[in-house]
Amino acid sequence: MKIVITGASGFIGSLLADHLWRQRHHLILLSRKPPRESNVTQQEWVFWVPGESGEWEEAIDGVDGIINLAGEPIAAKRWSDVQKEKIRFSRVETTKALVTAIAKTKQKPRFFISSSAVGYYGGRGDEIVTEETASGSDYLARVCVDWEREARKAESYGIRVALVRTGIVLDKGQGALAKMVAPFKLFVGGPLGSGNQWMPWIHIEDQIGLLLLLIENQNARGPFNATAPNPVTMTEFCKTIGAVLNRPSWATVPGGILTLLLGEMAEMLLNGQRAVPQAATNLGYEFKYRNLLPALESLHL
Repeated sequence: MKIVITGASGFIGSLLADHLWRQRHHLILLSRKPPRESNVTQQEWVFWVPGESGEWEEAIDGVDGIINLAGEPIAAKRWSDVQKEKIRFSRVETTKALVTAIAKTKQKPRFFISSSAVGYYGGRGDEIVTEETASGSDYLARVCVDWEREARKAESYGIRVALVRTGIVLDKGQGALAKMVAPFKLFVGGPLGSGNQWMPWIHIEDQIGLLLLLIENQNARGPFNATAPNPVTMTEFCKTIGAVLNRPSWATVPGGILTLLLGEMAEMLLNGQRAVPQAATNLGYEFKYRNLLPALESLHL
C-alpha cells in the first residue's frame, strides 16, 4: 500500500514507519525537516508545515491511507497560554488541514487513522472507561474532542476513519516511562499525588500492533482505546517499576507540590482514566502484554 504518515519522526511514528517499510509498503513521510537523502526507496520524505496548505497536499492524492500522528509533546513545557495553543493547534488545525487536503484529491484514500488520547475522557475516578464513555470537560478533553471532530469530517468523503485514544506508551528510554524511571534509579522514586489515580498504559509492541490492525481491518471504524486490558493505579505502577529495578517506591510527591511546580499540567498526572480496550478486543486484537509486570520486564529497564 501507499501510506502517508505525519509525525513519522516522533516516538511512535518512527517505529510504525519502520514496521511498514519492512512490510514493503510505500511510505510518504510528511516532516518539517525531511532528510536531504534517504537510502530507502520505499520512503519518500515531503516537506510540510502542520496546519498549513502547501505542495505536500499533492502527495496525498491517490494514496491508500493516511496515518496522522502529528502533535506537540504534551509534557514538554509548562502549560502557558502560548504552549496550550501550540498543543491545540498542532493537533486540531493539523488534522483540519489534512481533511481539507483530502477534499481536494481526485482519488481519495480508503482510510484515515488519526491520533487522539485517553485524555478525551477527563478524570473519571474508579469508573471503567470504554470507547462509549462520554468526553470530559477539562482542557485536554476539549482538545481531544475538537481533534476527533476534525478527523471525523473525512467520513463525509466515504473514508474509513479510526481514532486512536492512546494511553501511556511503554518503551525503554522513551516517553513518560523514561521520566518515571529516572528517579527510581536514584532511589527517590514513588507515586505522584494520592497514588489512587488510574494509569492506562500500553506496551509499544501492542501500540504498533493495534495500529497495524487498524490499517488492515476494513471494519476498524470509530474510537479505539490504545490501552492494555489491565490498567493499574499510580501506586501499583510505581511499585512495579520499583520491583523491576530492585528499588523502593517511597518518595511520594503531594498533589499540591505538583500543582505548584507544573501549574495546570498537574491535572494530567493527578487525574487518570481506568480505560480498557473494548473496541480493540471486539475487533479481535490479542494483546501481547496484558499485565504490567511482564510488560516492564520485557523492556530491560
